[in-house]
Amino acid sequence: MPDSKRFLHPEAIKRISRMELRARHIVEGFLSGMHRSPYFGQSVEFLQHREYAIGDDLRHVDWKVWARQDRLVIKQYEEDTNLRCTLLVDTSASMSYGNGPLNKCEYACTVAASLAYLVLKQQDAVGCVAFDEDVRTKVPVRSKRNHLQAVIEALSVTEPRDKTDIQSIFRKVAETYPRRGMMVVISDLLTDPEALLRGLKLLRRQGHDVMVFHIMDDDELDFPFTGPTRFDGLESLDYLNCNPRALREGYLTAVNEFLDEVRRGCARNTVDYALIRTSEPLDAALASYLSNRLGMHHRNQ
Repeated sequence: MPDSKRFLHPEAIKRISRMELRARHIVEGFLSGMHRSPYFGQSVEFLQHREYAIGDDLRHVDWKVWARQDRLVIKQYEEDTNLRCTLLVDTSASMSYGNGPLNKCEYACTVAASLAYLVLKQQDAVGCVAFDEDVRTKVPVRSKRNHLQAVIEALSVTEPRDKTDIQSIFRKVAETYPRRGMMVVISDLLTDPEALLRGLKLLRRQGHDVMVFHIMDDDELDFPFTGPTRFDGLESLDYLNCNPRALREGYLTAVNEFLDEVRRGCARNTVDYALIRTSEPLDAALASYLSNRLGMHHRNQ
């Protein structure tokens, strides 16, 4: 839907000041453009029957059993939700870069808030970890609708700083969340690819479904710079004065080799991967998530 696409664009989202409203508008706008979604419905799974007792809610009576056996029983469900989703959001210094309406960190946090809203709307459970070289903030996995505010507050207080130590973070996450669930990594992945892939492999070995949203700015992917330019390191004190035209070909070759290595490593470890530009409408991330969620549901059948 053209109108909803336009509204979901980063320029439009930037004008909405509160992240909770951003998340709500992104998700509702995205879903309004879909046909009836297969992702919603009763989230808890049927466990067992028990005999009806006076005062029980009649909506939970299994009338098929009553018709067959002439006795009243109540359907009981597992207390837990179908999905336990943890959002791992990179807030290291490199995420502060951005030449569009949203820098990488703002874009990543908006994606995370939108996914949290969507997960809670599905009556599933969501938690959040913001990290750089250490865990910055952590929100436990919960399924109550008002839990969105806790996730948004954690994301709102994180200013990008420090380097990324992604393998160490994934090791801590694996220890903190031993129960199988979905891990959604939202990061520019600007770290040692081998360490990144070792960390992802660790999460997969624990049985988690892992999805990576690789957030990159157009400048990083296209290198459009022309005249004499000074490049400052965001996670170091280094800088480089140069003619970017002389570097462009070598830079783009290195970036594409890096992207290929990450893609291949994710594929080897059965990690779902999506490269998202910060110039793209934010529903691209939601579409990738829902597509992955449906695939995961079929794998678990």
